[in-house]
Amino acid sequence: MLQVGAGWALARVPRDVGKTLAHFDPLLRWLLLDGYGFHEAFFHPERVLGGRPHPRRVQGYAQRAFDQGIGRAMWFASGANVRAIAAAITEFPAERRPDLWSGVGLASTYAGEASDADLETLVESAGTHRPQLAQGAAFAAKTRLRAGNVSPYTVAACRAICEVSVEEAAEVTDRCLEDLPSDAAQPSYEIWRQRIQQHFSPILVT
Repeated sequence: MLQVGAGWALARVPRDVGKTLAHFDPLLRWLLLDGYGFHEAFFHPERVLGGRPHPRRVQGYAQRAFDQGIGRAMWFASGANVRAIAAAITEFPAERRPDLWSGVGLASTYAGEASDADLETLVESAGTHRPQLAQGAAFAAKTRLRAGNVSPYTVAACRAICEVSVEEAAEVTDRCLEDLPSDAAQPSYEIWRQRIQQHFSPILVT
């Protein structure tokens, strides 16, 4: 949560993104870009929604983490309007949509509140991006469980999206951290995300 909050500050301070990231946790520092993307999509949607390009200072993998934040913001800004979110995501290039759905998965599980019917529509709308939706939901499950504030809604959303309990989804995130390599061709954070997505892919995509 602190990393995401720092990303809000980064959105308002004209600091070099790469140099700023160097001061934060090697694994979780990409959450600064998630926070930055959330900030821009929520407070300045005209800058980033509709498939608009990333800010110039956001380059490389930072763009993908930024898109995860945009996806999270869509949930809040739309008032959890699932159909509006799905439509907004289609306005982005295809290569950006997986990360947007990942952000939606986190927000829709962590924050709520959506009906069972809306959660079903959310899953259907994600289509082939359901593993990314589930990965975001698993992150939310782990965050809630670690904080000791799992809500009945989070239980229901996790079950609808991941088809497992909050505890089981959180355990997946822990297992996928084992023997995680250091940053190389891809950030370790992305490898972690991919492992979680790969875990859910054969289960959820038919």
